[in-house]
Amino acid sequence: MNNLIVTGGAGFIGCWFVRKALSKGYRVCVLDKLTYSGNLANLEDVKDHPNYNFVKGDICDKELVTKLIQEYTPKGIINFAAESHVDNSISGPAPFVQTNVIGTFNLLDCSLNYYNSLERSEAENFKFIQISTDEVYGSLTKDEPAFTSRTQYAPNSPYSATKASADHLARAWYETYGLPVIVTNCSNNYGPNQHAEKLIPKVITNALTGKDIPIYAKGENIRDWIYVEDHADGIMLALEKGIAGKKYLFGGDKELKNIEVVDKICKILEEKTGINARGQIKYVTDRLGHDYRYAINSEESKHELGFIQKHSFDDAIKNTINWYISSNNSLSSNQLNFKES
Repeated sequence: MNNLIVTGGAGFIGCWFVRKALSKGYRVCVLDKLTYSGNLANLEDVKDHPNYNFVKGDICDKELVTKLIQEYTPKGIINFAAESHVDNSISGPAPFVQTNVIGTFNLLDCSLNYYNSLERSEAENFKFIQISTDEVYGSLTKDEPAFTSRTQYAPNSPYSATKASADHLARAWYETYGLPVIVTNCSNNYGPNQHAEKLIPKVITNALTGKDIPIYAKGENIRDWIYVEDHADGIMLALEKGIAGKKYLFGGDKELKNIEVVDKICKILEEKTGINARGQIKYVTDRLGHDYRYAINSEESKHELGFIQKHSFDDAIKNTINWYISSNNSLSSNQLNFKES
């Protein structure tokens, strides 16, 4: 029972967790559909690891999921698989309902069948970890306290509504059927391997390739930023120390306006490359239903799990920029195929 199934493990956060799990001696099977946000290059450095296996497939495929669970008899199933880009959910919500809701239901259903077949000692060690987002809690005003595990859900976009639905399904499978589920919610992640549709890699790659850097409205929206490796550490703590039925929140304790983030990146790029990155900033029409502020209170996770943020934003953003500058993969054509506004 030292095996894990990690869905969406070829995605940004998933690939960091996979590396973490392999480093701790787990045997990891990654199940990923390899849509636009999944990239096997993210796992290139572990492709020959003896404890790593990759399977291309859809979490909605009940036969495949059942087969993998029977083959791996996992200690944990960690569900990163999701459609996650808010703009895409606004223009086309159907894939978000299919993957985030129906896919999560299928994983829960298959996991319950497996859980019910386990001997008591094995069942006591099993966990299903549902990876969620702070966006399920809706939008904060400037002075409201940060989200906690007791904050009421109030999703505002098709993306966050489907993630909230998945979280509710996960909770119901714990409350009704006793499946040992843990839900984790995080603030905005950043770091190497992130798809260029997201704010930080978009700013970096657009600046490096001479494109406009689009900023919604005046860039006043506020986000709490967590370095992806810190988030992966938190998820591992939830797997190894978390209590079934609970929620754990992981944030970076670093709230910044979007324009502040962009300005920091541009300043570093200008110092490193000499390009006039700030001259590429272009303010564009605001996103529909754009949430003003997200913020995570991680104190419960720090107290119960021993979670800490090891990376400061100022240091980690420099490391992130260096990775995008030096990595050929980050500037490949498929990574740069994103909308600018």
